[in-house]
Amino acid sequence: METRTEQAEPPSRSYWRWSKQDFFPEASFDSYTSYKTALSHTCHRLKDRVLDRSTDDFELVELSKASEHPMHKCLTWWDLLWLSFGSVVGSGIFTITGLVAHDHGPSVVVSYAAAGLSALLSALCYTEFAVEIPVAGGSFSYLRIELGDFIAFIAAGNILLEAVVGAAGLGRAWSSYFASIIKNDPDFLRIRVSYLAKGFNLLDPIAVGVLLVANGVAMSGTRRTSFLNWISSIVSAFVFVFIIVVGFVHVKSSNLVPFFPTGAKGVFEAAAIVYWSYTGFDMVATMAEETKQPARDIPVGLVGSMAMITVVYCMMALALTMMQKYTEIDKDAAYSVAFVNVGMNWAKYLVSICALKGMTTSLLVGSLGQARYTTQIARSHLIPPWFALVHPKTGTPINATLLVTITSIIVAFFTSLDVLSSVFSFSTLFIFVLIAVALLVRRHYVSNVTPKNDLIKFLVCLFVVIGSCIGGTVFWNLNGGGWNWIGYVVAVLVWLFGTLRMALLPKHRVPKFWGVPLVPWLPSLSIGMNIFLIGSLGSVALWRFFICSVVMLVYYLLVGLHATYDVAHENKQDSKDVEGKEDVNQGV
Repeated sequence: METRTEQAEPPSRSYWRWSKQDFFPEASFDSYTSYKTALSHTCHRLKDRVLDRSTDDFELVELSKASEHPMHKCLTWWDLLWLSFGSVVGSGIFTITGLVAHDHGPSVVVSYAAAGLSALLSALCYTEFAVEIPVAGGSFSYLRIELGDFIAFIAAGNILLEAVVGAAGLGRAWSSYFASIIKNDPDFLRIRVSYLAKGFNLLDPIAVGVLLVANGVAMSGTRRTSFLNWISSIVSAFVFVFIIVVGFVHVKSSNLVPFFPTGAKGVFEAAAIVYWSYTGFDMVATMAEETKQPARDIPVGLVGSMAMITVVYCMMALALTMMQKYTEIDKDAAYSVAFVNVGMNWAKYLVSICALKGMTTSLLVGSLGQARYTTQIARSHLIPPWFALVHPKTGTPINATLLVTITSIIVAFFTSLDVLSSVFSFSTLFIFVLIAVALLVRRHYVSNVTPKNDLIKFLVCLFVVIGSCIGGTVFWNLNGGGWNWIGYVVAVLVWLFGTLRMALLPKHRVPKFWGVPLVPWLPSLSIGMNIFLIGSLGSVALWRFFICSVVMLVYYLLVGLHATYDVAHENKQDSKDVEGKEDVNQGV
């Protein structure tokens, strides 16, 4: 039986409405004159938003009123475990593993382990926040509370970018794999247009169709989507066990020599590439608002799934490199070709079907998570609050889902997978760094409680940790990944000093239900690993990220800043009015 979050009786208004008040209800957009006045106060308002921080209660209670109807509390730890598995385990293990193993050899196993550790550390940070603040906004809400409204907007822009790029990338990958099954040509079902630029000239109607179906299912109901996902994911798990067993049966120890053909630099370069195979677990954190018992279900579902996925990935990579010499691994269809080489021709079809299924479940869970991110962002009025509305019958944010669906369809129709992947990876890693920083802030700083001296000491330690991570990453890239040990030793020692000094500072907040162990060590390590992986992505990814961030900032200064400022000060005024009435009543 589905239960619902307690909330005020929703107003009897139609869900489908299109008035200006539904999209721009803020005072700054009442008229052209009011908008000009708002723009003239941009600097003052920007300062206010940079310094302003939300609260747990505001994110949990007040913002949810903008949706008018509650989401259904229908998920358990079992649902979350398989939602995470379905979201993370897509086609990456089949497509990326062969590519990386061919270039970097058996050390891809270590690359998967390193990337998995980094992902697990980030998952721990997400888990503490999701348990304490079980709201649909995920990382957006966590950052609004701990790092302020402006930093949260930067994250929100990247979350929306990640949602669109991630969905579009999966749609294109699904189309490529499906085409390769029919004919050995991933572009077989695409339409080539000569007058468009390279990377945008292969139109993909199949990707559009797949995205429409996946998002349509997600809009129909959370429980239905979860059921379809865990049935499908359990079937995939059996296929993975089969592949691992076959790999160990046909083991050739000589195939594992040399184990590190490209050295340490190759291991970490490969880790940055395979990290994409771990992305998606943050979507599960957005399901906290629909979880029956967040304090119990989220840690089991999120941390348990990531540990399981890391083991599966490492074993799958090891099975592949034991079956076939890394120089002979096929880059495009690694597992299928490996099975053919050991005389199991039929197994290649099993691999192809499993890969398509994995991409489909990733799209399903991604549709759920992306829409809930968008819902909370709309609740805060960074984008029009019309996208925050929850449908009274399905209990799902249909408007938010439509926004992500339409934009991702447009991107998927035109844009090639290689253009999408670097933008996606940078945005994801950047948000993971911010979440780890936010967790450290949450433990060490409580407004009106933490002494100023403790705050200053904490900020100095935090800058030392981040600075040492950036410095070590820059040195690694300038040194070409070589082992000039002096620079690395200095970076590690500075990181250790900053983290140790932070560990000696008093913590002013203790988790109520579930907390990350070994704070600040694990969050600090998460910051370091994610920054290092960002540095391994290359300059092209950095420039694409920078250009997208500039576009987001322009939107914020013209629209988002003024909308959130109006809402924040309207709520503060309402609070003062309530306090004034209470004082009058007490006087009477």
